[in-house]
Amino acid sequence: MNRLKLCGWGYEGDDLTPEEEDGVLATYATRFEVDGFERTTMPDPAGIELAAARLTPPETLSGICSTDHMDRLLHTYGESYPDYVRTLAGDFANAPDVVAFAKTEADVSAVLDWAADAEAAVIPYGGGTSVVGGVEAAVGGSFKGAISLDLTGLDRVLDVDTTGLTARMQGGIRGPQLEAALRPHGLTLRHFPQSFELATLGGMIATRSGGHFATVYTHIDDLVESVRCLTPSGPLESRRLPGSGAGPSPDRMMIGSEGAFGVITEAWVRVRARPTFRASTNVSFDRFEDAVNAVRLVSQSGLFPSNVRLLDNMEAWLNGFGDGKQHLVVLAFESADHPVDAWMARALEICQECHGRYDAEAMRDPDAHKAGATGAWRTAFIKMPHFRVPAVSAGIIHDTFETAIPWDRFDQLHAGITSAMHQAIRDVTGKSGYVSTRFTHVYPDGPAPYYTFIGLGRHGALLEQWGELKRRASDAVLEHGGTITHHHAVGRDHMPWYERQIPAQFAETLKAVKKTLDPSGVMNPGVLLAAD
Repeated sequence: MNRLKLCGWGYEGDDLTPEEEDGVLATYATRFEVDGFERTTMPDPAGIELAAARLTPPETLSGICSTDHMDRLLHTYGESYPDYVRTLAGDFANAPDVVAFAKTEADVSAVLDWAADAEAAVIPYGGGTSVVGGVEAAVGGSFKGAISLDLTGLDRVLDVDTTGLTARMQGGIRGPQLEAALRPHGLTLRHFPQSFELATLGGMIATRSGGHFATVYTHIDDLVESVRCLTPSGPLESRRLPGSGAGPSPDRMMIGSEGAFGVITEAWVRVRARPTFRASTNVSFDRFEDAVNAVRLVSQSGLFPSNVRLLDNMEAWLNGFGDGKQHLVVLAFESADHPVDAWMARALEICQECHGRYDAEAMRDPDAHKAGATGAWRTAFIKMPHFRVPAVSAGIIHDTFETAIPWDRFDQLHAGITSAMHQAIRDVTGKSGYVSTRFTHVYPDGPAPYYTFIGLGRHGALLEQWGELKRRASDAVLEHGGTITHHHAVGRDHMPWYERQIPAQFAETLKAVKKTLDPSGVMNPGVLLAAD
């Protein structure tokens, strides 16, 4: 089995080519008008110092528990910018004491029982793709140790109901495995977050992930029929139903729980036939306002495209399209049942009414979704996670944040965030940077704008500089009425703003839920609720 990289996206050996890495850094150098960068290099894992493990697994768990140096390193961080900065610096102060590789529900239950007796925190670890500090054992000093509970051994599809188009799967199954198991049935979950390659089903559910497709079934919420979760106080399983009006839904309590209440071990999910009809193109706009209006009208038309993703001029330019003047809307339809040409034609009419332009000839290409500007963006989207390590090593601060807002408040939010981030980059780095946006998802009542900010940082101060930029971005989001996160989850990084966003009574309700399901408070402390 391939081993995950210690620093960087994917598996060992799955790297950018030297030419790609040089190209990335050359682009940054051009953007910032510098000759080159001072680079930091990855330390030798064997030379990274870790504190001695504070926990000794009981004999009954010795077969699934590890205090191996590399296992502890690989389970310390997720995939966020500060995670990469600390990894390159060899800083693993919050490494877990023990990694438990669960293979069965009995293993999970035994680990939770041991943790309660040992006064140890348990960090559920799925794909390790958190970008908000959701898998780090930063649990405070009241615990006698921390256990990273690796769930990727629970990786099977247990049942497929081809009549009702549902499937029962274990929580540790990764995206590619999941799709491979459904493919012989002609089915797909059709949920493709950017982290798809590594993300697990349980992790997607626990973090309320958003998939690649921009309308209708975008959040994992819409695809969950029922959830089974093991909590320190016992199993919690919702009834398998297509819908119910019987009070607050128990599975909705576990969706987005981020490991703070228990461990998602199984779920019934809604699947569908694999699409066979597709149409895709991109539409260019001279004015951002026209592009926004076109996306709004398409989202309210009832056409429900699989993709209606807006890239502003800067986002398009930073991803290799255009001259920095045009705004781009990536438009796509798909179906397993019927041709989609009529839907595409109507969506293009709407775009043209909003002064959009498209290449009718290019659209006839059956591989249009892989060609031209659409293909360039698609390639950049897939490659994007691999670009982060070269950026961090060169002292570039390149990160993102996302939110959602009603249409009637988007203009104010967008202007406020853009202005705040340009000023923040100048204040923090002493030099102008870049701020761009795209719509990752759209709803009839509002978009989910996703912002990228890029600044020229300074080695030795990257964590502090990033922290200040993140704080300013998060403050601006809440100030202008957005949510602190649309699909990146809360984790530890968003906790201060999540506490400001939710009603006080709801925070007290969450505390009561946690007290009931996790009496000793060992489950992922500091996520959703502040750690004691």
